[in-house]
Amino acid sequence: SWTVADAVSRVLENSEELHCWRRRLLSACMKGLIVMYSSSKDESKQEVERSMLLRLEELLRFVEEVDPDDWYSLVKTGLKYRYRDEAFLKVLNIAIQLLYKKESSL
Repeated sequence: SWTVADAVSRVLENSEELHCWRRRLLSACMKGLIVMYSSSKDESKQEVERSMLLRLEELLRFVEEVDPDDWYSLVKTGLKYRYRDEAFLKVLNIAIQLLYKKESSL
């Protein structure tokens, strides 16, 4: 559940630390998906994965930059184990559009 993360985000609202907090959440979200994909190859935890994917998309819209190693691992693992998962592919497409704009760091 994202209850604690949302509470911290509300406390940090309008502060300089909010962006840093969101970057950490984004990294944790990506790492969580990587672990889920590689340990649950049969897509048995779809509801949890969908929740993480939605949060990933939301965080990318705020942060618009990722750790290159996290990004590489997520794409590689996601495409290996979820290449037929419509939700994963949709968020991957959105992420590519957000991250590969002209001014992006990747």
